[in-house]
Amino acid sequence: MLKIEIHIKGQINEKWSGWFDGLAISHPDDETLLSGLVADSAALYGILSRLRDLGLQLTSVNSEEVASSGLGTPEDHGLLDPPRNDK
Repeated sequence: MLKIEIHIKGQINEKWSGWFDGLAISHPDDETLLSGLVADSAALYGILSRLRDLGLQLTSVNSEEVASSGLGTPEDHGLLDPPRNDK
């Protein structure tokens, strides 16, 4: 999962949120901020393609990899047993 923030020059109506995979839309200053979680970099590129198709000007794009549950992986919590060699 990627946590993303995309800053766009100008303002986009909040009704467009569904077209941008449910990302939150806010309006700090005189710009639009799309923020939220996407599955992977392919999903991020899909959103960027939609913005390009609309002719919108990006001012910044930030992404950060996060664990999908926000709680880490099973390995992080010792929940997976090591393989056994029972002969």
